[in-house]
Amino acid sequence: MIASQKAIIEQIKQRARSNFSSGFNCAECVTEAAWAIIDTGLGSDAWKLATGFGGGMGLYGDTCGALAGALLAVAAIHGRSALPKGVDRRDALAKSREQLYNKPGLYRVFNQLPNWFVAQHGHTQCREITAAWQSEWLCREHALHCREIITQTAGKAAELMLLSRTDCLSLEFGDIVEEAGRG
Repeated sequence: MIASQKAIIEQIKQRARSNFSSGFNCAECVTEAAWAIIDTGLGSDAWKLATGFGGGMGLYGDTCGALAGALLAVAAIHGRSALPKGVDRRDALAKSREQLYNKPGLYRVFNQLPNWFVAQHGHTQCREITAAWQSEWLCREHALHCREIITQTAGKAAELMLLSRTDCLSLEFGDIVEEAGRG
């Protein structure tokens, strides 16, 4: 990784950290920081797409909002903007599957985030990561804990956003739901 990429990653991490202190939720922190610093072609208020993911999807406690925001941030760079064309519907469907699953394949870059997140925090679920604070949700310790998760996750999203298309599509899968698809 070159020095300028490291500087961009650090800038995104610090902006996400600052966002949390400004009142953004966990998912908004990551998307706003990443999209403000790395040009995605999205509008300046596109981060609002992340609002509902805060608190594990509307405070439900499911997938951590920082992780969901990171996936959105990475998708703005590496996601699909059109489906592949085929000679007929079956051919188009086969090409779409290839684009997602094969090596190279788009799911490979997105798979990095939850696997990295579990390695860092033991879970992807907000309710598990924040179990110690569920009776005192808005306490300082909880906020500091989540701010660190947001900062780290924004950095990982930035790393993946800065990868070339070729590099990110050839990454190895971590854990996946379908063992037959490994490779």
